[in-house]
Amino acid sequence: MALDEVMPEPALKERLSTRIVTSSIAALLFVLAMIGWTLWLSWQLEGAGAAINDTGSLRMRANLIGIELLKAEAVPSARVVRAQAALDAQHATLERLRRGVPSRPLFLPQDEAIRAQFERVTALWQRRLQPAAVVAMAGGARASYLSALPNFVDEADRLVRMIEVDNAGKTSLLRLSQGLLVVLACAGTLAMIYLLYLWIISPVLRLQDGLGRMAAREFGVRLPVESRDEFGVLAAGFNRMAEELEALYRELETRVATKTAQLAARNRELETLYDMAAFLHQPNDIDTLCRGFLKEVRRQFHADGGSIRAVDPEGEKLLMVVADGLTPALAEHEHCMKVDDCFCGQATQQGVVVIHDLRRLPQPDAYQCSKEGFTSLAVFRIVSRDEVLGSFSLHFRDRHALSEAETQLLETLGRHLGVALENRRLAAKARQLAVAQERSLVAQGLHDSIAQGLNFLNLQVQLLEDALARGALDDATEIAPLLRTGVEESYQDVRELLSNFRSKLAQGELVSGIEETASRFTRQTGIEVALDVRDEGAPLPPEQQLQVLFILQEALSNVRKHAQAGKVWVQMRNQRDFVLKVRDDGQGYDPDEVARRSEQHVGLSIMRERAGRIGAELTLTSRPGAGVQLALTLDQARRQAA
Repeated sequence: MALDEVMPEPALKERLSTRIVTSSIAALLFVLAMIGWTLWLSWQLEGAGAAINDTGSLRMRANLIGIELLKAEAVPSARVVRAQAALDAQHATLERLRRGVPSRPLFLPQDEAIRAQFERVTALWQRRLQPAAVVAMAGGARASYLSALPNFVDEADRLVRMIEVDNAGKTSLLRLSQGLLVVLACAGTLAMIYLLYLWIISPVLRLQDGLGRMAAREFGVRLPVESRDEFGVLAAGFNRMAEELEALYRELETRVATKTAQLAARNRELETLYDMAAFLHQPNDIDTLCRGFLKEVRRQFHADGGSIRAVDPEGEKLLMVVADGLTPALAEHEHCMKVDDCFCGQATQQGVVVIHDLRRLPQPDAYQCSKEGFTSLAVFRIVSRDEVLGSFSLHFRDRHALSEAETQLLETLGRHLGVALENRRLAAKARQLAVAQERSLVAQGLHDSIAQGLNFLNLQVQLLEDALARGALDDATEIAPLLRTGVEESYQDVRELLSNFRSKLAQGELVSGIEETASRFTRQTGIEVALDVRDEGAPLPPEQQLQVLFILQEALSNVRKHAQAGKVWVQMRNQRDFVLKVRDDGQGYDPDEVARRSEQHVGLSIMRERAGRIGAELTLTSRPGAGVQLALTLDQARRQAA
């Protein structure tokens, strides 16, 4: 709601600005009036003071004229001139007093008694003294002027005293006005302070208090709307804002509580996924894996029973792997069933099957789990890389409904279980393949060494039997050393094979393994081995180390059997790339001739297979009479992390 809907805009006369401006103008006009009044009084006092001065000069000139008339028995021309000047000045002064001179300023007070006294003084001068002075200056009698002079002086004195009395009254009035102005200034200041406090400070303080309480989350605070001015509108707007904030805060609290519950649920889901993933990655067998998975899912979703079933290779039957919380009769009855017979099989095709109430099905007694007292059922697929491996089910004795989030979580758990089962299968296959490969290498080794030696011995034994049958002792004598040599070579081959089979290396033990292999080779054959080893890079993992050592042992075995060498050089460089080189000074061979043979040398084939296992490249270079050099190169891109 808009602010003008809460309280309409105040009228012009009700506005705070209007009151402040009106009060300020009224105070200004009053102050200006008081100042004007005091200025007028001071102007009046100044004019009256000038009138007192001029009125006093009337007495002085009148006496001066009398003195001039008394000093001369015969009025000379000079005195007549001075007397005449005094008469003119006296006349001018009376005219100024009558008319006033605002520019001086000079004027008589506006008082009837003063005006009447001034008229008496003027009339006395014009009717008696002035004519008498003219007659005396013309040579007439001076007694008339002198006799009227005291009366004129008394009247002029009276006029001066009346003006002074009036001036004194105006002076008192001026002082009173100034005192009143001081009092009014103080009172006006206090009044303005009070009005400002009433109109501005008090509403601002109330608003500040309301804001402070609002900041303290007291959203129920409301301000009184005591006027229709700007602060009244502001207070009404504050109240509306407080109402909206209170409503928003209540809504926010609800949203926060909802989001908190959702986050808590998400955290529980993540915790379940984490715990389940950690459990599924443990090195357990399939039965232990499935039982642990089922127990954890039952505990998490408060299920009364559950089972895990696997699809047979033909995809027609479901075989129960584990069951938990089910009666032995139910487990035995559903130990092996067709895919289409129950909901557990339907889930492998549909993905998810959730039955909230088995009793509402058309024929609930047709299902064994319903007979056992279970009311609700939820079945989910076990999937690995889009391949359905089986399903797992949760049974509830009371009516139970899964939320969408719980359904998604159970589907995710089914995928995790499928991946874990598939990993177990792949690991088993990998172990079988490794055993088969190692058996193949053993067979090749036996064929290349012991089998050939036994074949040679068999041939020599046949020749010995033939020689003995013919009685050819000389031939038998020649054959006996060959038999001993064949037996010794076969024995040596067996020892080498046993040594190879027992070789085990931990991380970082390759150098010591190479040194031990070279030392054993020298002890057994008497052939010198020169080692040049630089281990400056990261260590190879144990599997790669073991294959490298097997290749070295096979290379040295070939040197012993075929090279007729006197010295062997072994060089290893473990830097960015790994390089192993084995070189001898034996008789060597012709690579083209070896390539034309129908059967490849078994030892060379074994070394190439081992190099292929670790992603290395194996090269052999030789020529007749120049020995053989074997180079094993494992570049940085194919090195595994140790």
